[in-house]
Amino acid sequence: MTRSHIKAGLIQTSFSDDRDENWKKLTLLLEQTAASGTELVVLPELHNGLYFCQHEDSKEFDRAEPIPGPSTEFLSTLARRLKLVIIGSLFERRAAGLYHNTAVVLDSDGSLAGFYRKMHIPDDPGYHEKYYFTPGDTGFKPVQTSVGMIGVLVCWDQWFPEAARLMALAGAELLVYPTAIGWDPADNEEEQQRQIDSWITIQRAHAISNGVPVLAANRRGYESDPGGKTKGAEFWGNSFICGPQGEILSQADAGNDCLLQAELDPGHGEKVRQTWPFLRDRRIDAYAGLTRRFLDDRRENDQIEDDSTNTGEKL
Repeated sequence: MTRSHIKAGLIQTSFSDDRDENWKKLTLLLEQTAASGTELVVLPELHNGLYFCQHEDSKEFDRAEPIPGPSTEFLSTLARRLKLVIIGSLFERRAAGLYHNTAVVLDSDGSLAGFYRKMHIPDDPGYHEKYYFTPGDTGFKPVQTSVGMIGVLVCWDQWFPEAARLMALAGAELLVYPTAIGWDPADNEEEQQRQIDSWITIQRAHAISNGVPVLAANRRGYESDPGGKTKGAEFWGNSFICGPQGEILSQADAGNDCLLQAELDPGHGEKVRQTWPFLRDRRIDAYAGLTRRFLDDRRENDQIEDDSTNTGEKL
């Protein structure tokens, strides 16, 4: 990181469908964040309103906005006034009929340092994002800020080790995930626990395998299904910050609005990579199969091995 130490944080909260009320709440929380000395803060996914993707309705496209636009102006003003690097999340209207789920990075001087369009788009009961969002085309490129290189990914991207790895290979010094994930209220307690354990474990694994801290900022609270077809969603909170060995530095529960903070030491991350040199020992000459959807039979696998052998790539 550009700084020898950075005090990073995230906000976990519930939201209403009143954008102005949400902005008032976020303003108060961000002011508290800045007063505590935090330099970087991550907000939950789609924080302007309720998680509208529980159903499919063309009227929801009215929520979309351009970049730059109202949300980036709101966050820019706060970033400049509070001297914070803020990572926000919005429904981007790129053009007529072309929309993205986009994270924006406002630097501490209020400038738009960069943005990331969500690459992995889910389509599950209660998460009908493919109806609204086009897959991103910004690639896995970290955003340079006054506190360092930030690898910004969004929610469903959390489950894909390829995304985290590519961000790390491109120089990301930490990974952040604005998130909106929750339980189906119909699931029993055992299933709910398995889901949240998996969610935490996969992200800690990204930290470990890449030697970088991870910040996951989730929304919390119950939100009904606008279409009335399901029992709604209970967003499970449990936002957390972990270090480059997956060690939990700060974690919330499911029930409270809160600010999480942790001091990150980039020197520690470098020592971890020296001890566990995963990047050094990657067999990039043997990974051609990762660009295939599935290895259907032995003949296709043999061809991949031949292709890997004949690449002539220097290690």
